[in-house]
Amino acid sequence: MSDRPYVLLSCAMSADGYIDDATPERLRLSSPADFDRVDAVRAGCDAILVGAGTVRADDPRLLIRSETRREKRVARGQPPDLTKVTLTWSGDLDPAARFFTTGDSPKLVYAPSPTAGELAPRLDGLAEVVDAGDPLSLPTVLGDLAARGVRRLMVEGGGRVHTLFLTGDVVDEIQLVVAPFFIGDPSAPRFVQAGVFPQSPDRPMRLAEVTRIGDLTLLRYLTGNTRG
Repeated sequence: MSDRPYVLLSCAMSADGYIDDATPERLRLSSPADFDRVDAVRAGCDAILVGAGTVRADDPRLLIRSETRREKRVARGQPPDLTKVTLTWSGDLDPAARFFTTGDSPKLVYAPSPTAGELAPRLDGLAEVVDAGDPLSLPTVLGDLAARGVRRLMVEGGGRVHTLFLTGDVVDEIQLVVAPFFIGDPSAPRFVQAGVFPQSPDRPMRLAEVTRIGDLTLLRYLTGNTRG
């Protein structure tokens, strides 16, 4: 068993690097064709991870939409849906969120030691709360997922989580969709936050694929950590 899963980071952003605008409504950066592509990518993974901020802001279900893809997973001996994973530092999670109430696959919540102890009773019966150390340790999270049999992990945001994984040098592949417009609002969330990234001019990523999806562009990068 590897010490961590293969990590695929998936994101859609504007041409100037924003993943949303600053309005209360969720900005759709993608298209139906790209949503279907993402659904296919999800179907090839074992677990999907988002930050608690994404759970609060978007209330995602994180399920595989295509019944055909679900049936193929079952035929391969896999559960129809992915294991859902979230990271929280504060423990601010609503037990009624669709992350917890939809799908039959396991739900895992990783939190720092003090938060985990307080959060576990609130999510009892809805999710397993895992102590990820104090402070929260990404290697601990990934090691625990690997021990649970997660071989491919799909990371879908938001910016704080993208930054954590990229600066931690644990991303193997990035699938980045670029929308043909600008946001230009410094108060809106970006693809990544400030950080020291190993994917630097001295260690660039490799562009493995460029695909046109209508007016969107899919850029598929390999970071150099690739383990297949």
